Amino acid sequence: MVLTAFFPTCCASADSGLLVGRWVPEQSSAVVLAVVHFPFIPVQVKELLAQVQQASRVGVAVLGTWCHRRQEPEESLGPFLEGLGALFSHEPWLQLCRERGSKSWSCKATRRQGPAPLAPACEDQVMLIFYDQRKVLLSQLHPPAALPERQAGDATASAGGLAAVFDTVARSEVLFQSDRFDEGPVRLTHWQSEGMEASILVELAKRAAGPVCLLLACLLSLVSTASACRVFRLWPLSFIWSKLSTCEQLRHRLDQLALIVSTHRAEGPAQLMRKANTLVSVLLDMALGLLLLSWLHRKDRFAQLAEALVPVADRVAEELQHLLQWLMGAPAGLKMNRALDQVLGRFFLYHIHLWISYIHLMSPFIEHILWHLGLSACLGLTVALSILSDIISLLTFHIYCFYVYGARLYCLKIHGLSSLWRLFRGKKWNVLRQRVDSCSYDLDQLFIGTLLFTILIFLLPTTALYYLVFTLLRLLVVTVQGLVHLLVDLINSLPLYSLGLRLCRPYRLAAGVKFRVLEHEAGRPLRLLMQINPLPFSHVVRTYRLPSCGCHPKHSWGSLCRKLFFGELIYPWRQRGDKQD
Repeated sequence: MVLTAFFPTCCASADSGLLVGRWVPEQSSAVVLAVVHFPFIPVQVKELLAQVQQASRVGVAVLGTWCHRRQEPEESLGPFLEGLGALFSHEPWLQLCRERGSKSWSCKATRRQGPAPLAPACEDQVMLIFYDQRKVLLSQLHPPAALPERQAGDATASAGGLAAVFDTVARSEVLFQSDRFDEGPVRLTHWQSEGMEASILVELAKRAAGPVCLLLACLLSLVSTASACRVFRLWPLSFIWSKLSTCEQLRHRLDQLALIVSTHRAEGPAQLMRKANTLVSVLLDMALGLLLLSWLHRKDRFAQLAEALVPVADRVAEELQHLLQWLMGAPAGLKMNRALDQVLGRFFLYHIHLWISYIHLMSPFIEHILWHLGLSACLGLTVALSILSDIISLLTFHIYCFYVYGARLYCLKIHGLSSLWRLFRGKKWNVLRQRVDSCSYDLDQLFIGTLLFTILIFLLPTTALYYLVFTLLRLLVVTVQGLVHLLVDLINSLPLYSLGLRLCRPYRLAAGVKFRVLEHEAGRPLRLLMQINPLPFSHVVRTYRLPSCGCHPKHSWGSLCRKLFFGELIYPWRQRGDKQD
């Protein structure tokens, strides 16, 4: 029988003593966690292991002995170490030894063939695997079900054993809190034997985080209570708040801050990683917002934007007027219905006139409005981009109105033509049963239906042309707003902390392990070195992606083309929906 022993590299140069770890019978493997040095009292070692087992819920025990023959006097420890198996009974009993003056190792595992104390012992072969205890402790092993397909199949066979190793080291952290400077009765060698890793800044931040988070949580509760006031739920305020991108982003920012300053302890590594990603995302967003705010205040760029906004609006309105005058003539040599063409053209020209008057009426206040809106950039770049999206919606509201008028008129004619086409075939739409039924019509009904069908079919090209032009303009505006919303969702959902860990400390996000052969000679145990495979960047983004406030309805290309053909509205407002991960 071949046993697997996972041995920490930090203990390879430790003095002789006892091997402390966990035995995993399902995989016939032993995970060595530390080495207990001489002198020690067996009762005190057992008490320490009982305390560690109670705190970590891990079956920690003495697995065997470790002999490091660095000096001649220590060669006499061999028989003494072999006799420790009677004090710390464990099956199998590991005996690891590093030869003096060479890099060769000797490993064996003995077990008794019967329950009697004097029963003969048999030896099993041992495969020694070295691992970096610090990296394994700090890393998080991702399950094979969440890995890419090319790695999932390779990792399935050894997933159980690897998970047991990672889980054992992670849950035994209480064992690593003692170092060689402690005056305790038991001296251990592990990855923190030379002193615990700590930082003064980190410890100060931990102590200050509690009161600060409590204060911020109280302030956020007051803001949430004020925003939930019944005044804001009355129409039309509730309607306006639900349609503005800025309000959606502010709600999302409140949810992010509530998650960050929450006083509840993270239940697992996934929730802890989500908090860290959210914190880094908010800090980066606010830093970019402050940079934008400083750039806008420098050289009085608010006044420059206000001066350029009115000429741009006038230029857009002038181009729309030229477009309507072109449609009122003979566009592309097409013969249109002149009466309907003139009515629609003058109707839209009047709307443009109203829009230009509105812009010139607001021009004295535009600079002050932009200055106050620019202050919101201190809340983050995403808030500023959401305000930009709402400003685009307001500045192109006349285009939206043109699109709605054209779409409704076109949709009315399409439905009228489909109903009259059913009339010619002797059918009608049954509203109650939601189906097409047969129906008999008299001569007057057929005559009126023929007249209406002829009128609608000859008026359809004029209406369709106006609908096509304004739909293209609307799609252009929606595309620009969609790019802005994609940038906002990218900033909100990108797991920057996880990507930073993957870039700077790849072992923290483990997709699996690989083994490198250190020694493979006849008559000697096989020695391997376990190395951590980092998680791919694409999988890091998919696993730790944050929820965003993007809530546009998802349409396929087929459904979008169907809506455009039948004149149904596309994205008439920013529809509020559930947050998407």
